[in-house]
Amino acid sequence: MASARRHHLTEREQQAVEAFLRDRGAALVPHPGGTLLEHLSRVRRMLADWGADGVVQTAGLCHATYGTDGFGPKLLPVTDRATLLGLIGQQAEELVYFYASCDRAATYPRLDGTDAVVFRDRFTGREHQPPAESLRAFLIITAANELDVLAHNADLARQHGSGLYGLLTRVGPLLPPAARDAVARQLG
Repeated sequence: MASARRHHLTEREQQAVEAFLRDRGAALVPHPGGTLLEHLSRVRRMLADWGADGVVQTAGLCHATYGTDGFGPKLLPVTDRATLLGLIGQQAEELVYFYASCDRAATYPRLDGTDAVVFRDRFTGREHQPPAESLRAFLIITAANELDVLAHNADLARQHGSGLYGLLTRVGPLLPPAARDAVARQLG
């Protein structure tokens, strides 16, 4: 992934992405805290509050477009990546795919706070070591996603809170201070 990044979403870009998500049914999909669209918007705001750049914020807003290993509904099949690419650009779409493709059972145990992680793509089965910048973006989106889900579902918080706290503190060196602080406040 190229290193040039935009620093802020324009209001027009954000509205276009939210309209796309709404058109794909995100406002109708139930999710902890309301609908998937509400969740996606909260994740984007959390990323903005933590100082994430515009590319990461956009990826956070779209992170569930292809479904995830933990959330099955898809707004767009992964075979139609060109549609999302045309809307949000290559860097953000690559992060959305990267997030969606994570085989959590294989990858999460390997996350150790370094950027030398072997990542398994659940769509292809391929294993690779992602660039450090992509891994950091993946982890901040993961933190924002999981904190939002657990804040809106007490049962999931009881079931998975301590495990997620362990994971997110283990990768803490790769998260920005604001994200580490949020993890400690909510899960610590």
